Amino acid sequence: MVTGAAGGIGLALTERFVAAGMSVVMADVEEETLSRESARLESDGASVFGVLTDVRDAAAVEGLRDQALSVYGSVHVLCNNAGVAPAGPMADTTPSDWEWTVGVNVLGVAYGVTAFAQHFIDQGEGHIVNTASEAGLVTNPQLGLYCTTKHAVLGMSESLWRELHPQGIGVSVLCPNLVDTKIFESERNRTDGAELTATSAATLAPLREMIGLAGIPTSTVADRVHDAIVGDEFWVLTHEVTLPAASRRYDDLHAGRNPTDPYDGLIG
Repeated sequence: MVTGAAGGIGLALTERFVAAGMSVVMADVEEETLSRESARLESDGASVFGVLTDVRDAAAVEGLRDQALSVYGSVHVLCNNAGVAPAGPMADTTPSDWEWTVGVNVLGVAYGVTAFAQHFIDQGEGHIVNTASEAGLVTNPQLGLYCTTKHAVLGMSESLWRELHPQGIGVSVLCPNLVDTKIFESERNRTDGAELTATSAATLAPLREMIGLAGIPTSTVADRVHDAIVGDEFWVLTHEVTLPAASRRYDDLHAGRNPTDPYDGLIG
């Protein structure tokens, strides 16, 4: 089961799991893209099943689970991958910005957990992968709303690991840096009619350029996730810079100093 499966990391995960001989339920909010990609994979012989799903809707996620069990009888891997990435100063954010971002990035993951965790417990096996971000380990100016939600996913995932791992259920948290996706174009799926503010547009423009120039292939991330599931790894990191950048917070704590730039001296 993969949410956000019609593009980006979600599509790469789907393709990697299919290559490993798995059947995949593909959930996404983009109906046309979902139909196209699921049809393409099916024409290549893959066992996939697309379900139009808004992960902000708990009932829809429960329905997703029910359809998956109806079609395949069981689910063994759940990837709570759907996400959005707004940008701009937090002082410029609105309540609808928070509702949209928290709804997808936090509640979407939580609803996946509550819908599927008991199934895994009952069958005595399973693995949950929650997509956070390097922004769940470090903070950045202009990405405060995004960082907030990704820190929440990280905390949720670590607590979930402590609850489920003793019962034989795997949990992993994916924390990538830049990946070549359309994550910084996610406002295309916003349904509340809100448009980008001038500050948001100005912040997103260089991020979109940067991700196109420096983003790693989604297939690299999917390979890393596959290996983490097989190896029962909690931390799924994809970039060498992540660990030293994340460690800067704890260096600051030990030194009793205010937050410093996590990337100082790490990125030229």
